[in-house]
Amino acid sequence: MGSEKLEQLLEQIRSGKLSVAEGLEQLSSTQVGTPVYANLDLDRARRCGFPEVILAEGKTPEWLEGVVARLIQAKQDCFATRLNPEQSLRLRKLYPDAELDETARTFLLRAQGNEAITPKGMVAFLTAGTGDIPVAREAMNTASALGVGVKLIPDVGVAGLHRLLNNLSSFKDSDAIVVVAGMDGALPSVVGGLVDCPVIAVPTSIGYGTCFGGLSALLTMLNACSANVTTVNIDAGFKAGYVAALIARKANKS
Repeated sequence: MGSEKLEQLLEQIRSGKLSVAEGLEQLSSTQVGTPVYANLDLDRARRCGFPEVILAEGKTPEWLEGVVARLIQAKQDCFATRLNPEQSLRLRKLYPDAELDETARTFLLRAQGNEAITPKGMVAFLTAGTGDIPVAREAMNTASALGVGVKLIPDVGVAGLHRLLNNLSSFKDSDAIVVVAGMDGALPSVVGGLVDCPVIAVPTSIGYGTCFGGLSALLTMLNACSANVTTVNIDAGFKAGYVAALIARKANKS
């Protein structure tokens, strides 16, 4: 239960609209996670600002559906990453109104009353190549789920530097920038030298033999010369989007 909903519950108890027993029942129903194969952290939204996110990878469709149902029952936003095609198909049938992005492999179902969130702040998502878009979309959908404004600027890698410079005005004023690149992983350091905000570098596994599944891009980004660049794990779009969203939300906290 988030801080705002907790305050509303306490106010209902104070005003007499709910008894203490009724309030305790509502509170306890949001603290204990079920079913037996998942011990959900239903208090995470209050502590960290957003409910627990589901990593669908490794879960059976039945387990995933059970976890989604429990989050919905607890009146929490439900966001899942790394869905496989079978999981996506089944969730689409169960929740036709949800936001399901098959390219990013993400699923978002807002809790009732949260459908019309006004975005706070802005995060730009740049990709070096078109092949990096799925990871960038995972990052972008994560930030959007956290209530942040997002924009995607694809295919602006260093092999055609004019493409990046032509788009500079559209991303330089962002609260944070996520840069996704495979191959040599050079783009984040270049972007970092053009802007005055945090740049989160995401290496992808796109590339040929000596890219070693993204390891060469990871090492390049970890050794970025630009001081405002920090790096997450290979293909870790979720982590980049989450951290970028926290930066943007803090920068625009009223």
